[in-house]
Amino acid sequence: MMSQFEPNKITFRREKAIIEEIQKNPNLHHNALIKRIVPKYMAKTTFEKLRDQLIEKNVVSCSIKGNRKFYKVTTDYQKRSLQLIERMTHINFQYLQHEVKRIRNDYQRKDVNEKISKYIQLLRELLQTENGFTILDSIKNSKKTLYKDEHLEIQEMISNIFQLMTNDKDAEIIFPSILSCIGFDFTRNFEQLK
Repeated sequence: MMSQFEPNKITFRREKAIIEEIQKNPNLHHNALIKRIVPKYMAKTTFEKLRDQLIEKNVVSCSIKGNRKFYKVTTDYQKRSLQLIERMTHINFQYLQHEVKRIRNDYQRKDVNEKISKYIQLLRELLQTENGFTILDSIKNSKKTLYKDEHLEIQEMISNIFQLMTNDKDAEIIFPSILSCIGFDFTRNFEQLK
């Protein structure tokens, strides 16, 4: 089973081929670039799909001169990516602060399926935001925790969600569903603890 964090090796090689061709030939327009890449590395539709993904990820930018498209590898990609990670992590953090407060008020009115769905969504987003702050800490200064307050608040929000789950009248249904959906699988080792 492939993790969401493992890149698809074929896609990675194809993206690399596109980036390298753009870097080697910065003055090639769209059709000339296609001729250099297709069919040597991939099909035309695959090229167009990957090109669009690279543009969406801001790895490659596109400019139009006359009626021709030209591509360029984004300069300072690492710095810009770090700024984007930081901005999006802070935006998500603020959103989650609001959502966790709101779920306490709306919680009792939801049915079991809605509760499970909302908890899964919130826990995944909290863990993703925690990962964002951890990455920022690691990149900016691996010897210090720069986002200590944010890490602690995320822990508190996770704790609040788990308290709501464990105190729910349907906790025996909700709790195992949540744990399995966020990636914890205790089935293999559960019998050993008895």
